[in-house]
Amino acid sequence: MTSPAPSGPVAPPGADHPLLPLHDQEPNERADAARNRAKVLGAAAALIRERGAEHLTMDAVACAAGVGKGTVFRRFGDRTGLLYAVLDSIEREFQAAFMFGPPPLGPGADPLARLTAFGEAALHHQLAHMNVYLESDQRTATRYTAAPRAVRTRHLVLLLHAAGVHGDLELLADALLGMLDPALVHDQLTRRGRTPEQLAAAWRDLVARLAR
Repeated sequence: MTSPAPSGPVAPPGADHPLLPLHDQEPNERADAARNRAKVLGAAAALIRERGAEHLTMDAVACAAGVGKGTVFRRFGDRTGLLYAVLDSIEREFQAAFMFGPPPLGPGADPLARLTAFGEAALHHQLAHMNVYLESDQRTATRYTAAPRAVRTRHLVLLLHAAGVHGDLELLADALLGMLDPALVHDQLTRRGRTPEQLAAAWRDLVARLAR
């Protein structure tokens, strides 16, 4: 996934902070290429819902989309690249909620309330798409530079600053996001026997401690 263009979308009226780099713009491409991309992503998303991300194959996606397998490989590189593209579209929905949605997740609430809401919403979002997050997390070298990660980090830095938190805000944002790492969340829920409610409570506790 590439970094979004600087000339991103216009912030809706009432946005309470500078526009974050929503990863919602693809490079200019031919209409037929755009249609093929949409067909492939739609087919991949449908197969993931039916079979799970762990069973996704390039052959199955090409067949379901009605395109050649070579087209899928040229457009997305490999299976992980395709999963990243699917994850990108999933992340856009969540980004729209915390950037432009109603409070307390969206603008208009106290920064600490928004930080608390962000963690809880992110947990629920990841639980709904856990297998996609786990399957796409194969490129450990790029996970921290991927556009969705950059958007989340920037959002938390802005909220920490607005809440009057001092220190290296980017590092603190990374520490907060560490609690939401899909592999860690999955391990906490499965091997360690914790519940989503316990993880959300731990997020609220950490946010409160940071704000003291």
